[in-house]
Amino acid sequence: PGGMKTVEGRGKPVWIQRRTPEMIAALDGQDAALADPESRRDDLPEALRNKGRSARPDLFVAIGICTHLGCSPTAVAAGSANPSVGDGWQGGFFCPCHGSTFDLAGRVFRNKPAPTNLEIPPHRFVGDTRLIVGESAEA
Repeated sequence: PGGMKTVEGRGKPVWIQRRTPEMIAALDGQDAALADPESRRDDLPEALRNKGRSARPDLFVAIGICTHLGCSPTAVAAGSANPSVGDGWQGGFFCPCHGSTFDLAGRVFRNKPAPTNLEIPPHRFVGDTRLIVGESAEA
């Protein structure tokens, strides 16, 4: 719990993060600071249209590429001393190249260079411990 693994999917880094109950709770209360909190600009399947942008609240799957210029954001834990994420940081991702920040569901914060939330790849769960990236649940 709390860990993140990076795998390759279609030549891109795919993040798989196991969110803790605290990480899931941190997704609440940030909507006013986010550019697209309900992911209306994303082409997400209905099953992923939720605050966690995930089929399972505890597992987050996203393409680890910033939507600004294709840089590689890094995970930054809640309470980090990183001055670029600001006080009260609830955890998420930071792109050091141009300063975009994303919450733990990959939703971009307002007034950042990244124009959209992080991309969620097609994926589906095959049991409790197996995930297939590249195929959606509808496939």
